[in-house]
Amino acid sequence: MSRLVNRRIRLFLALLTVGFAGLFVRAAWLQGIKAQSLSRLGQTQHRESVTLPASRGTIFDRMGVRLALGEQATTVYADPMQIKQPRRVATEVGRVLGVDPDTLYPKLADRSRGFVYVARQADATRAAQLAREKIAGLGFLPEERRSYPQHSVAAQVLGYVGVDNNGLAGLEFELDRELAGKAGHQTLVKDPAGRVINVVDDRPEVQGRDVTLTLDHTIQANAEEVLRATVRKWSAKSATAIVLDPRTGAILAMAVEPGYDANRYPLAPRELQRNRAVTDTYEPGSTFKVVTVAAALSERLVSPSTAFTLPYTIQVADRVIHDAEPRGTVRYSVAQILAHSSNIGAITLAELLGKDRLSSWISRFGFGHETGVDFPGESPGIVLPAGQWSGSTIGNVPIGQGIAVTPVQMAAAYAAVANRGVWSRPHLVDQIGGRGRPSLHRRRILSRAVAASLMTMLKDVVAEGTGMYAAIPGYQVAGKTGTAQKPDSHGGYATNQYVASFVGAVPASRPRLVVLVTVDEPHGAIWGGVVAAPAFQQIASFDLGYLEIPPDAPTG
Repeated sequence: MSRLVNRRIRLFLALLTVGFAGLFVRAAWLQGIKAQSLSRLGQTQHRESVTLPASRGTIFDRMGVRLALGEQATTVYADPMQIKQPRRVATEVGRVLGVDPDTLYPKLADRSRGFVYVARQADATRAAQLAREKIAGLGFLPEERRSYPQHSVAAQVLGYVGVDNNGLAGLEFELDRELAGKAGHQTLVKDPAGRVINVVDDRPEVQGRDVTLTLDHTIQANAEEVLRATVRKWSAKSATAIVLDPRTGAILAMAVEPGYDANRYPLAPRELQRNRAVTDTYEPGSTFKVVTVAAALSERLVSPSTAFTLPYTIQVADRVIHDAEPRGTVRYSVAQILAHSSNIGAITLAELLGKDRLSSWISRFGFGHETGVDFPGESPGIVLPAGQWSGSTIGNVPIGQGIAVTPVQMAAAYAAVANRGVWSRPHLVDQIGGRGRPSLHRRRILSRAVAASLMTMLKDVVAEGTGMYAAIPGYQVAGKTGTAQKPDSHGGYATNQYVASFVGAVPASRPRLVVLVTVDEPHGAIWGGVVAAPAFQQIASFDLGYLEIPPDAPTG
């Protein structure tokens, strides 16, 4: 009997020894081999890293009106390891926040993850309602959602931000570094039940800087309204307008129609989101003749009164070019060539210049180069260097064919003429973070005398030439019409597809505004003097009254 008891005791001791040995091996394995991974698991169970997004800076117009700002929102997140009933929680979150419970459930049920987003930038009121239910495993972070109070006003200029408040287009993208600030970092320490017991601020957030633009939301909204009416009237594909101060290059309006509501940018077609005033090119047609005339005057080959006998057609290499309207042989001065928009006259001046000098003046006016406007995606235009000109190019380029420009390039060129020959870089940003406006970039491209002669000629265009519909009672207007056939994909020109344009300065005696209007593919009429000049007149008339600019040609 005692022998049996001893055997049982020895067996028990052996089993106990084996058990302790197993526990020792298990402890050694956990502490040695699995220590690092288990430590990480413990950290995720009781410590949680959270990014604290910085508030994005507000974008103001020049009058202090808010064009883009952050609205209060709440981001809801979850720790699936703390969610006890993922199906019930998903259903409740879906009821309060309006998210799809079936999409949310797999995320909450995945206990291998310590952090998942439930809803980004949710409505703050609804998120607060959910928070009051005190569901273990759910967390709430204050965040902001970008809002555009003016809706469609300047939408293509402002652009938009993504769900992470990063600029994705327009000025939101161009100025993202200044607007975004720097995100902070915070560590939440939780108890086993998921309750926060301590908050460690590792790095505070740095708020983004505010930006003030040169845009005036009233001038911008009016320009867009005029363009909408113009597009409707002429069943046009699109229209663009720029209003700028020729003295400084400050852009008061940069409008593109059709537009879209910036608050609903994901629903807007990409075609509508593009700022065509900066990114798109067009053949300018007769508005480009001011460059040809300016070059001939500057090279002292002619004066405004120099006269030429001009037939209706002219042969240039393998091309026969004619004026827009049938006529007999005429004798026009240089001033009349511009006033009547004579193709034959412009080509005659270009042949006096020669391709090298004309090409040099095109470059001097800024065509073929980016203006440097503070907006992403600017096109330099399409300008052939003189070495690549064919025999007929001297007959195309002087009249604005075979060359492509952007609206902002053309507006800046006319602004230089209006500003006594000094070109100023066009710009949209006036101040960043309350600091003074950026330094202005200026260069003289014409003498004062030549600029004054051009302004006199451009006044004649409106007074007695092709731009009569641009006239504004009480003001002298200097400007030029343009009608350009659009190139096709085969190297020729499309039939019945034109760009009608007008660009001018007012008051002409002391210009305060340069306004450009282009209308793409109008129907019913194609001429710049008929389609675009009236839009110029409406935009400029409103702006003169709004800015209280006194008349320079009072009527009795």
